[in-house]
Amino acid sequence: MKKIINLITIATFFVASSCSDYLDSDLIFDKSLETYYKTPTDIEEAMSGVYNALYVGGIFSEEQMAANLMDNMMLGGGGADDAGAQRADNFEDPTDDTYRDVWIQSYNGISRANAIIEKTESADFSTFFTTKEEAEKFKKQAIGEALFMRGYFYFRLAKFFGGVPLIVKTDGNRLVPRSTYTETFAQITSDLKLAIETIPATPFTSIPTASYGHANKWVAEAYMARVYLFYTGYMTNIEQKATTDLPLVDGKTVTATDVTAYLNDCMTNSGHTLVSDFRNLWPYSYVNKSAGSDVLPWAKTNNLSWVGQDGVTPKFGTGNRETMFVQRFSFGDWSWGYGNMHTNRLCLFTGLRDNSLVPFAQGWGWCTVNPKIWNTWSDTDPRKEGSILQVGKAEQGTADYKGDKGFHETGYWNKKYTALQHGSATGNKGMFVQMYNWGNADMQQMHAQDFIYMRFADVLLMHSEITKTATGLNAVRGRVGLGAIAYSIDAIKEERLHEFAFEGLHWFDLVRWGDVNTAFNDTFPVKNVGVTANYSVKYRPETKGLVSIPETEIRLSNNVYTQNPGW
Repeated sequence: MKKIINLITIATFFVASSCSDYLDSDLIFDKSLETYYKTPTDIEEAMSGVYNALYVGGIFSEEQMAANLMDNMMLGGGGADDAGAQRADNFEDPTDDTYRDVWIQSYNGISRANAIIEKTESADFSTFFTTKEEAEKFKKQAIGEALFMRGYFYFRLAKFFGGVPLIVKTDGNRLVPRSTYTETFAQITSDLKLAIETIPATPFTSIPTASYGHANKWVAEAYMARVYLFYTGYMTNIEQKATTDLPLVDGKTVTATDVTAYLNDCMTNSGHTLVSDFRNLWPYSYVNKSAGSDVLPWAKTNNLSWVGQDGVTPKFGTGNRETMFVQRFSFGDWSWGYGNMHTNRLCLFTGLRDNSLVPFAQGWGWCTVNPKIWNTWSDTDPRKEGSILQVGKAEQGTADYKGDKGFHETGYWNKKYTALQHGSATGNKGMFVQMYNWGNADMQQMHAQDFIYMRFADVLLMHSEITKTATGLNAVRGRVGLGAIAYSIDAIKEERLHEFAFEGLHWFDLVRWGDVNTAFNDTFPVKNVGVTANYSVKYRPETKGLVSIPETEIRLSNNVYTQNPGW
């Protein structure tokens, strides 16, 4: 029997490309491994299916949401009906299947990537291109991109669940036991290494805008460094097995020297650079221009100008050379049947609870900010106000904020990923809705801000951490006007906290450094629907920084899968 490929969910995103931008979905029937993957269009459609697996239905399964809820710098928040967020913040499992969607979607992406890797190798695309060289370049990009995405999905799984079942063939056994932590990372490392060796070395500045945010050689090199730091840190500090190399499937290793060479290549040849002002990475720096008025005095005072989210030739903004790999978001409509999963729900869920202000719009009030980060952050660092939104401040557009609406209110909110709006002829509407002339102004469907998984600042800081030198560290500090300092791991820790606050990285940093065991000892005042209380962020060391394997998956495997410790 022919193996029918399920491509119903394949989706291609056309964000920031026309005034009628929207999610365009195709239904593709009667496609099989025998008849598909024969043309470049087939490959592009299949690759869209791979990227589609980044999107998950359950909010707790969104990597950025889960990582922020577990981080000691953000709290559960929300209202009385958001007990799940408050439980996840305290390392309790809201349901038996809290993280099942990220498990399922990761394996969907892996399965689709497997098919591209296997079938593209034997395909002949020569008749679709002017030269054989062009056809070969297309093939290498497709295979390398699929390899990277398979490695990415296994890394996403490993960060949350630890060792997982490894399925790297389209006809492989789907009911295999969980591999060890080291075996899982050997597969991740091998995929990334082969992706780096396969993908053509096209400078970022020469990559078409339509491919912005997709994986390329430079992204693979950067992720190799992230995987290196996470694996060696976890093994050394959580498992207490000192480790300095990344394993490969063939028994060889990737060393710190190898990873440094990858980062040097990325820094020298990728075309990526830091943007001139850290605050211009975030859409709030565009809100005055898009509104045509001074709706955010703080942004005007600081002469902010958003770089946009479409590479070097953006439709909006001045050009973004720092962002490397993103999850693209669009708008939505309830009639489409899959809710709001293709809009950036981090903006929705972490926006101000029950406050519809200009320019900071209403959200569900999750992930309120721990006052510790505000109180310990130097006022001389522009990233402080560039990352944290204070309420009750006219210059921040929050003078009319009405508090006492939710749990764990501290007076501080995430500013990087939050709901934005300004006035229109028919009342206040989402900033992105107005920019792209989208018809549905539903506050749950209006968040088209990219989520950034990798940016060049991380390349610089990882380079410093691996080489134990201060060059990259001081480049990031210099961008915000801070003086040069000597390298130390403590300096790296502080810099990463301040550079990447609320970007879903700090939790994983705490884990790999082993700091997760001591970072949750603070008690501070919060307001729970107007009632002052003392709150302590909790962590359970017995979990080893991992979440629970979905109980449904354990049952479906006939208990072949084992549950993680502490759950």
